[in-house]
Amino acid sequence: MKKIAVLTSGGDAPGMNAAIRAVVRKGIYHHLDVYGIYNGYYGLVHGNLEKLELGSVGDIIHRGGTILRSARLPEFADVKVQEKALEQLNQHGIEGLVVIGGDGSYRGANALTKLGFPCVGVPGTIDNDIVGTEFTIGFDTAINTVIDAIDKIRDTASSHERTFVIEVMGRDAGDIALWAGLAGGAETILIPEEKTTIDDIVDRLQRGKERGKKHSIIVVAEGVMSGVTLAEELKQKIDADVRVSVLGHIQRGGSPTATDRLLASRLGARAVELLLEGKGGRAVGIVNNKIVDHAIANIFNQRHHIDDEVIRLAKELSI
Repeated sequence: MKKIAVLTSGGDAPGMNAAIRAVVRKGIYHHLDVYGIYNGYYGLVHGNLEKLELGSVGDIIHRGGTILRSARLPEFADVKVQEKALEQLNQHGIEGLVVIGGDGSYRGANALTKLGFPCVGVPGTIDNDIVGTEFTIGFDTAINTVIDAIDKIRDTASSHERTFVIEVMGRDAGDIALWAGLAGGAETILIPEEKTTIDDIVDRLQRGKERGKKHSIIVVAEGVMSGVTLAEELKQKIDADVRVSVLGHIQRGGSPTATDRLLASRLGARAVELLLEGKGGRAVGIVNNKIVDHAIANIFNQRHHIDDEVIRLAKELSI
């Protein structure tokens, strides 16, 4: 193998640049030509790629987002579009591809694998919802961003004796809400994986009020309901000053934490090693602090499960 390429796809995540850097420098260390594909699968189909040098990835390890940029291409589900991507790869003599992204990115990598082209997936998403890895690139930075917001909001909630609803990202997975809510001391955490009624929340708020609690923090994942909707429903049932903060895309940005930089570097480097070993159709991850890999195809036969122990602990500590 002499030439490989790397792309980022789907939602950006802090640490993607660190992963790109690892792929490029690991590849060059092993005498490979490494090409960067811009704008994800869209850029691949349209031939938007260039050879990257050591200097191309200098001073990017600390930057959020992705220097290769990202774009969504729903049409990539069409085999004819996949074949166009394959033509571009073959035309440039590229023999292996590292795909950094989430579930949709992995599906694209799996499609190219089925066409006989070796791909390796690297989990880059703040949602932490990829099967086969305990943590994804960007998750640690995202929850630290949320925790910082919770800490600041708690100050004003306490000063004005208010209940704050903080809406965080997580359409299908509640990891951000759960981990940040636990670390931020939220009194109530709502996630898609757990059924919670408005009455349950009201009861919790009332119990807190009875023991003299003057303020409360509620963290809700967007997949449960919007923060505005939750606040309106609460106002109909309790006599409290309820305010809403929707954190939105601030959770995706920012300089990656040391944890995300290290994880991205380890996963990116391992992806290159797998290609050098002639192993395509794989996805890398981390389990018990060990870098692992498994078949991309197997990911789609399983569901991401949230850590039950963390759920239980959050409930026990927020009484």
